[in-house]
Amino acid sequence: MFHKKKKPIPLKHYDPAFKSPAIRCSICTGEQVAGFKNLSDGKFEEVMLIRNEADLQAFREQYGIAGNIEKIY
Repeated sequence: MFHKKKKPIPLKHYDPAFKSPAIRCSICTGEQVAGFKNLSDGKFEEVMLIRNEADLQAFREQYGIAGNIEKIY
């Protein structure tokens, strides 16, 4: 009755000609961060922390990503 209503997550855009989706994984701690890798210089732009499969699914839905996502170690 008094809880907040969930708002739909707006679809955000990225330009696949300049950036590709990637997940940066830490070998030591196992931490995973989703973001985009710049295709021209290889720099990684962090977007969100991935703690479980639901976070990864939310990242995919936010940016409309289908298929495999590259993992960077």
